[in-house]
Amino acid sequence: MNYYVLTLFPEMIENGMNTSIIGRAIAGGYLSLQTVNIRDYSLTGNGRIDDYPYGGGAGMVMQAEPICRAYEDLVQQIGKKPRVVYLTPQGRVFDQHMAEELAREEDLIFLCGHYEGVDERVLEEIVTDHVSIGDYVLTGGELPAMVMMDAISRMVPGVLSNQESGQYESFQDGLLEYPQYSRPEEWRGKQVPPVLLSGHHGNVDRWRRDQSLLRTLKNRPELLAGAELDKKDRKFLQALLDGSSARQDASESGAGCEGSGTAGLGDGTGLTPEEKKFLTKLLAF
Repeated sequence: MNYYVLTLFPEMIENGMNTSIIGRAIAGGYLSLQTVNIRDYSLTGNGRIDDYPYGGGAGMVMQAEPICRAYEDLVQQIGKKPRVVYLTPQGRVFDQHMAEELAREEDLIFLCGHYEGVDERVLEEIVTDHVSIGDYVLTGGELPAMVMMDAISRMVPGVLSNQESGQYESFQDGLLEYPQYSRPEEWRGKQVPPVLLSGHHGNVDRWRRDQSLLRTLKNRPELLAGAELDKKDRKFLQALLDGSSARQDASESGAGCEGSGTAGLGDGTGLTPEEKKFLTKLLAF
C-alpha cells in the first residue's frame, strides 16, 4: 500500500505515521508514505496558498490551483490516477467496511484541508471520496488522514505480526470486541473469568461471542440491529432478555434468581427498559 498525503503540515503526518506498528510496516516495506507540501506549489512563490472567500464570510479558503498542481505532479509520478480521499465533516462516515475496501487499493491520495475549507472546483476536479471520521470539526485533515491510514494499514498483509489481530477485533464481524485479560489471574480482587482459564476453546469462543453481543447491545445497539445472528446468538440474547425480566420480577417479589442462562457474564448484564424494548423487537424477526 502506497500512501500520498497532500498537506500543509508534512511533518505532522510523518511524525505520526513513522512510529509503532505503522512505522515498522513502513520500514519493512509493507507500506510507503510520501507527503507533499502544498505550499511548494504556491502561485506567489512565498508559500501562500489561501485567499478570501467569494461572497464574504470569516476565514480563508485554500486555493484550487496549488492543490491541483500538487495532485498532477503526483499522478505523473505514480503513472495513474489513484483514488483521492478528501477529509471533511460533510463526507461519508469512515467505518471498518470502508477500511477493508480501501485496503484493496494499491495507491491512495489523501487531501488534507485547512482554514475554512477548499475551493469547491478542485474538489470536483480531483476528489473521488469525501470522508468524515465523525460529526465534529477539527482544525485540519491531518489527524483524520492518520486515523484512516492506521485503520486501513491493519488490513494490509504483513503489517500485523499476528494476522488474526486484524480479523477478530471490534467491528470486523459487525460487533464490538469482547473484553481482554492478561496476567495475573487476580488483580486487586478482580478475577479473570474462569472460562478463559479452562482451556476449552469452544467454550472460550462462545463466551467471547456472547460478550461481543452484550457489549454491542450496551454501547452500540444500532450495530447489533445490522449484525448476522445465528441460532446460538439469538438463544443467548433471549436468555439475556428472560434473565433480566426474571431478575426484575425476583427483585419485586423479594425472591432470588438463579439459572438465567447468563452466568459468567459479570456485572452490568441487567438491561435497561430501552435495551429490553430493543431486544424484544430484534428477536421478534
